[in-house]
Amino acid sequence: MTPSEQAHLHILKILDAEPEISQRKLAERLGISLGKANYLLKALLGKGHIKAGNFMRAENKLKYAYLLTPEGIKAKLQLTRDYLARKEREYVAMKVEIESMRAELGKHDNAGG
Repeated sequence: MTPSEQAHLHILKILDAEPEISQRKLAERLGISLGKANYLLKALLGKGHIKAGNFMRAENKLKYAYLLTPEGIKAKLQLTRDYLARKEREYVAMKVEIESMRAELGKHDNAGG
């Protein structure tokens, strides 16, 4: 998964939970500049993964919101699967490395003791 795909997954998760989040708050949550957040949102809009628009709120004011499209929901699921698979591979590799290091330490502890 590329850094861009990771950023898209993070944004899709946030927008799914908080469709009315402002670009400024989104940028803060992601730890990126407002310009970068805008760039990433435009990429997701261009891919058809989200749609943006003004929606009426209870106070009769228009509020901007980002909604995941059916394609966006599919993309979020696929990106989540890819991310999970990568993390599981990293976990297995880390576990093997830890076991190897423990075995190495055990050899040296037994030889010196």
